Amino acid sequence: MNSEFTIAVHCLIILAGAPEQIWNSETLAGKVHTHPARVRKIMSLLRRNCLIRTKEGLGGGYRLACDPETCSLAEIYRMTSCSALKLNWCSDSDDKTGKAESSGIRLALERTFSGAEHVLEKYLSKQSIGSLLRELQGESGTEISAAKSLSEK
Repeated sequence: MNSEFTIAVHCLIILAGAPEQIWNSETLAGKVHTHPARVRKIMSLLRRNCLIRTKEGLGGGYRLACDPETCSLAEIYRMTSCSALKLNWCSDSDDKTGKAESSGIRLALERTFSGAEHVLEKYLSKQSIGSLLRELQGESGTEISAAKSLSEK
């Protein structure tokens, strides 16, 4: 899992917490502690996948376009981190003597990581932006209220 997933989920929760508010990249970046350009890149991905809408120009920004209850974390994971557990290092590239052993290890690791990713996606499919928002509101309703009041300034 990469940080794009975390940033995307965080931004979507913020948008879901204040659905009528238009959020700019600078404000979102401050909330997720990253650079506005990185937020814009991730929000562009979310827009291409119809999870958010954008408003151009002065007073522009982002607004939620999906139902937070049906926007699963698995969907966001597939957009931002698909195959994050995929093996990207090949141990047999320089190994001329033990190719069969290295190839077997690689296949075993690929099966293991593929299985782990399947379990992760299955778990994430049971979680939604709406369920996380409700959890946050239940634990600290002030966080979402604070987000709304900051957006009104």
